[in-house]
Amino acid sequence: MNILISNDDGIYAAGVRALAEALSDTEHRITVVCPDRERSATGHALTLQEPLRVDQIEGVYPSNIEAWACSGTPSDTVKLALDALLSDRPDLVLSGINRGANLGTDVLYSGTVSAAMEGVLEGVPSIAFSLTSFAHLDFSAAANFAKKMVNMIATYPLEEAILLNVNIPAIPESDICGAVVTRLGIRRYKDLFEKRVDPRGKTYYWLSGVVVEEEAEADTDIQAIRDNYVTITPLKYDLTLAAAIPFMNTWTEKLATLTGS
Repeated sequence: MNILISNDDGIYAAGVRALAEALSDTEHRITVVCPDRERSATGHALTLQEPLRVDQIEGVYPSNIEAWACSGTPSDTVKLALDALLSDRPDLVLSGINRGANLGTDVLYSGTVSAAMEGVLEGVPSIAFSLTSFAHLDFSAAANFAKKMVNMIATYPLEEAILLNVNIPAIPESDICGAVVTRLGIRRYKDLFEKRVDPRGKTYYWLSGVVVEEEAEADTDIQAIRDNYVTITPLKYDLTLAAAIPFMNTWTEKLATLTGS
């Protein structure tokens, strides 16, 4: 296959290098296009008010892998790769391996997931990979699982251009219990804005946050990670709440009556 790899942690991040190196000894053609610096939690942002710049990266990845650094967001990098940099359209887009989990509602903010979603928006099946720890720096188990998934897709292609959000527990590979298909759980954060003053006396704020609540039913990605399983969650970009449409239809009929009065 022709495979495009991107991420949100930047072109030099350990996770994307581990992923590319794991696939470098396969028969697949690998191209890496990543942001030139960390772009975590950028969601699906695109750069519209300034130009995008790209530089080819030498000496970082295996010699059979072409790598580029882009000045934009994760979504920019995939869009630019698909529409400008690559001569042949990829069969698969991979994003990651992210440093830190992308579980539950994290996917709404994640640059890792958004890079993969950009591939789906352009009709290419995509996978976002995340290792569920910021402190754990051994990406080997995650990279090995990613390689197995890619080989599986090469043999048994996905039926449509879908996004698979994959989280790998940050534990020894021998302790992973297997892989399960899950739905998204819910994570709620308490946002903390630390107020600071810069050397010129101007106030600024630094955002941080902690998880204060998780809804982790048995079939969710959050619970499966707690149980030491790799989670695979199929996602779509259609955010329509179909169950609310019948009520909204009656609601708008009443609204029309009120407007008329």
